[in-house]
Amino acid sequence: MSPNTIESVLQEERLFSPPVSFSKNARIKTWEAYQELYEKARSDPESFWAEIAERELHWFKKWDKVLDWKPPFAQWFVGGQLNLCYNCLDRHLDGDRRDKPALIWEGEPGDCRIITYAQLHREVCEMANALKHLGVRKGDRVGIYLPMIPEAAIAMLACARIGAPHTVVFGGFSAEALKDRLLDANAKVLITADGGWRKEDIVHLKQQVDRALADDKVPSIEHVIVVRRTGHPIHIEPGRDLWWDDLQEEASDQCPAEPMDSEDPSFILYTSGTTGKPKGVVHTTGGYNLYTHLTTQWVFDLQENDVFWCTADVGWITGHSYIVYGPLSNGATILMYEGAPRPSNPGCLWDLIEKHRVTIFYTAPTAIRLFIKMGEELPKARDLSSLRLLGTVGEPINPSAWMWYHRVIGGERCPIVDTWWQTETGGIMITPLPGVTKTKPGSATFPFPGIIADVVDLDGNPVGENQGGYLVIKYPWPSMIRTVYKNPDRYRSTYWENIPPKNGEYMYFTGDGARRDRDGYLWVMGRIDDVINVAGHRLGTMEVESALVSHPAVAEAAVVGKPSELKGEEIIAFITLEDSYTPSEELKKELKNRVVEEIGALARPEDIQFCEALPKTRSGKIVRRLLRSLAAGEEVTGDTSTLEDRSVLDRLRNV
Repeated sequence: MSPNTIESVLQEERLFSPPVSFSKNARIKTWEAYQELYEKARSDPESFWAEIAERELHWFKKWDKVLDWKPPFAQWFVGGQLNLCYNCLDRHLDGDRRDKPALIWEGEPGDCRIITYAQLHREVCEMANALKHLGVRKGDRVGIYLPMIPEAAIAMLACARIGAPHTVVFGGFSAEALKDRLLDANAKVLITADGGWRKEDIVHLKQQVDRALADDKVPSIEHVIVVRRTGHPIHIEPGRDLWWDDLQEEASDQCPAEPMDSEDPSFILYTSGTTGKPKGVVHTTGGYNLYTHLTTQWVFDLQENDVFWCTADVGWITGHSYIVYGPLSNGATILMYEGAPRPSNPGCLWDLIEKHRVTIFYTAPTAIRLFIKMGEELPKARDLSSLRLLGTVGEPINPSAWMWYHRVIGGERCPIVDTWWQTETGGIMITPLPGVTKTKPGSATFPFPGIIADVVDLDGNPVGENQGGYLVIKYPWPSMIRTVYKNPDRYRSTYWENIPPKNGEYMYFTGDGARRDRDGYLWVMGRIDDVINVAGHRLGTMEVESALVSHPAVAEAAVVGKPSELKGEEIIAFITLEDSYTPSEELKKELKNRVVEEIGALARPEDIQFCEALPKTRSGKIVRRLLRSLAAGEEVTGDTSTLEDRSVLDRLRNV
């Protein structure tokens, strides 16, 4: 095996065809139709995207050139003018969608709002005018630091309406993380709330804002707009802080949408770096609008009467693309939930599916593993018959969790779209199309039409069947990252210089390992910095973790490498157990044997550590680099601002 590749050890042969009744009514009905679309996009990508852009979006001015590609910098629909907010709202107001629910919102305490497209348009216009009244102009950056309430979507759309790029900061981030992002973006206004609800507790957002802005730490911030959510007392800084409802009451509900050049920035979204300063991912307007619109429509087989629920937070790219911009551009009804499963109501998600007759449910493998740990009784006690499509996002899903999701939540009747994409890609890149793709548990299957994906070694050569390598994208696509904000050199070095161009063809480096099986299915093996080198074998952590999680005792598993003089690295597994199991040496032995049975002796963990919880980001991703440091006995360094619970690290140190 080449040292430039990754060894693949997971084998999965089960195959699930779409139900005939689903395919009959799907937007894309046959495998031949997918192949025709894919080949059309591959052979003439500019015509493919131009035809769809003209058909699906409203343009104030048509583009002069579809693609200007000067590697690694791309521009799409050059010279064209449109508005992201207009495409999400205004064009739906002339017909039946005017009074259709755009947003169904459920608060943690049980309050509920249903907002039609006409009502959402009015509230967005009022906030857009309020921002203009405060001096926000086209090109100014606006920070948004809110809980999962309708005002979060309203604020994003208001910024898009006037051409002020927003930077949404997840409402669970600390004051320090908020300050760093506002500083880098040079934000002029910040929109926040007095607080939000999370598992029956108040999240004190305004207190974090006051800490972030204390002593003029972010001098660019001129005003803070505060939404009344919890009603608890907060500090209001005279001259700086203003109440949302007061501003809205004084603002006109008429605000023309600003014509934006296709390449004008729409937002900056910060991703965590492993060593320090977060990266500001810049997305623009035309290409992002088109790609999120089309992927929402095709990947989720969106129909006019669907109720679409993506459980992500708007602070992440998933919330941007598949709560706000993609579904609303299609005129869909979206469900938005402030809360989370909690001891007093562990079945709250299933309650909402039953109450609002949700048809499409899109969530993360981390959440699915939590559902498994909580037991089948909760979903089985609810009527989930309205569901017709399930989706996963955020990380590879292990086959046992996929099967549980298919059986318990989908009732063995709902196709599952296991989607791979990134903050930087803007939208879904590798995915089944639910009416046509035969799915394999754990595989993201095939590229979306217009996406040229490959698995290569570090020299850029395609690797063989079932051989692990590096996932790359070989041609620009409309929603791709344009640059790292104020740092084009970081953009170039991070995404375009890891693999050399091959025959003049530049490759976008995803940072993920992957393989193709004999049927052409793509299997994402996790981040390449999660590869373990055991006695010359480079193993992806996801495959070892899947073997461990297939044991009924294991709720979650994270596998890392620990330096070893003999083997180079040895495998250390951190495991949380199902509630009905207790740690024991016998169970450790059983789990090690399970890995040997499913993969082979080379993947046997050297040690297994049982723990109460794993260190995760607030979007649910396990932070394995911290576990590597703990396993090696090293000091934990790097950015920990995105951790959901920092106390987990302290508890792990004492394991």
